[in-house]
Amino acid sequence: MIHSRRFHTRLCRIAATAAIMLASQNYAWGKCDDDWLAIDENRDGDVLLLTARNLADFPITYSVRVRSEAASDTRQHARSKRANGTLAGRQTERLMTLPANDDDAGDISISCTWTIGSRNATHDDDYLYTLPYATGTSYRVIQGFDSRFSHSGVEQYAVDFKMDVGTPVHAARDGVVARIEESNDKGCWQDGCGRYANYIVIMHDDGTTGEYYHLQYNGALVDVGDRVEAGQKIGLSGNTGHTALPHLHFAVYKATSRALPQSVPVTFVSADGVVHKPRRGHRYLAVPSHRVGD
Repeated sequence: MIHSRRFHTRLCRIAATAAIMLASQNYAWGKCDDDWLAIDENRDGDVLLLTARNLADFPITYSVRVRSEAASDTRQHARSKRANGTLAGRQTERLMTLPANDDDAGDISISCTWTIGSRNATHDDDYLYTLPYATGTSYRVIQGFDSRFSHSGVEQYAVDFKMDVGTPVHAARDGVVARIEESNDKGCWQDGCGRYANYIVIMHDDGTTGEYYHLQYNGALVDVGDRVEAGQKIGLSGNTGHTALPHLHFAVYKATSRALPQSVPVTFVSADGVVHKPRRGHRYLAVPSHRVGD
């Protein structure tokens, strides 16, 4: 099913003349600010310097677009600049400079998109993933790779497992918990319902993320910063977000250069052997993670 988008966009408008009034002070407008990415403006003479700050401990890939509508005599003309990059945890990076004098100043709109992970990450295609549920259990696949219903584009290589609310969810791969949302208690099928999804995002050693969606209210059993191992119980499945029935949505994602996530193909190990492409309607029996690669 479709779930909460895992990339984030902010858009707002400032008046460059206001920046001039603040002289050379450092300040953050809050335009693109949230708990992960902040865009700061600092005036230095006739120049406005934009800086990106990663407020979290994990890498993010961003895309910042600046559009200015500057006045020149009686005419208006628009200019646009874009900066793309990856910030390591807590890193700050200079983005660009803009004119900040009376002749060139005007309204400036800044739009920001970011996603967890590095655009330079390379997925370990040889890794065998543990199925994301308890050893000795199996759950029916209701959507696999390339499903025409909703697994295309960003979600091309996602898998949906039909699970009752409260079913234990287990880590499919070792990693560090990077992000958690568990405050929602609503599931629906209308546009915009994705914002109600509960989820756990785990950063893998190769820079990709394993993401577990539609968890129940207060359904995270781990905390941000926890190191988890494949097979470890991490949460409880649910029916939150953009969903039509209780299930677990699992996929591994890589950040793209445009700060958008893209699912990547993964291979699971089961009691019946290696599963390269989970098929709709099939059930796969989970085996202990220590058997991976045997």
